[in-house]
Amino acid sequence: MAGISTHVIIVGNEKGGSGKTTAAMHLIVALSRAGFKTGAMDLDIRQKSLSRYLENRAKWAIKHDLELESLPIPQLFPAPFSNDDSRQRAFTLETAGFQEALQKYATCDFLVIDCPGANTHLSRLAHAHADTIVTPMNDSFVDFDLLAKVDPDTGEILGPSLYSEMVWEARQTRAKAGVMGGIQWIVMRNRIGAANAHNKKRVGEKLENLSKRIGFTLTRGFGERVVYRELFTMGLTLLDLGAPGIPTRLSSMSHLTAKQEIRNFIAALNLPAKAETADKRVA
Repeated sequence: MAGISTHVIIVGNEKGGSGKTTAAMHLIVALSRAGFKTGAMDLDIRQKSLSRYLENRAKWAIKHDLELESLPIPQLFPAPFSNDDSRQRAFTLETAGFQEALQKYATCDFLVIDCPGANTHLSRLAHAHADTIVTPMNDSFVDFDLLAKVDPDTGEILGPSLYSEMVWEARQTRAKAGVMGGIQWIVMRNRIGAANAHNKKRVGEKLENLSKRIGFTLTRGFGERVVYRELFTMGLTLLDLGAPGIPTRLSSMSHLTAKQEIRNFIAALNLPAKAETADKRVA
């Protein structure tokens, strides 16, 4: 835990391109705009998508002379990555560095950590410290394969796969450490389009079955919208559009539909009572 009252939210999936950074950024902004002190940590050492997103946000704020009230920016500290030649020493240094990094967020209500699309030591550490894990996934059996193994002939679920095993290990580590409360796991079906309804139904049925077997809550994520990619260069989210000094770039209907997706996503997280107004403030 980053602090006694800090709720740690991990956005993770061992596959790239599932929308982790978009989900993390919208969650950060939603919590910040709801009045909560929110921290951010980017563990994707190579791509640093969340860090770049926040850098773009800061540049946009400076360029347009915006105050934090108009464009809130979370606390962000560097990830404690070690490039020591010895793998064991690197792991030791990262473990100590991660604990020190968490203390920097001790005054935050929430800490949102964006994990890489890979099984790294820092990612495993983060998962073991999570109160909530959010796993965005594209609506395909390619992404499903990271959650469960499926018999190619019968389509039956054979058992948990790579990422599910990682979450199970995180839950075990947390339990052995004596930390009160378990890890809530949310799987969000992201980028759901109208095409291939048959495949969408099949994936949905498998996910419903799997959710009961390995213990996660299934929810609908964000639709496939070009605007999510366009807003990255400005560091903006859909929740910022229409705020003072920030133009509205969506039609009224599209804007309302997209914000409803975000509101539903936040509600599905079932965050602590202190955040129960967050989804209501996504106006």
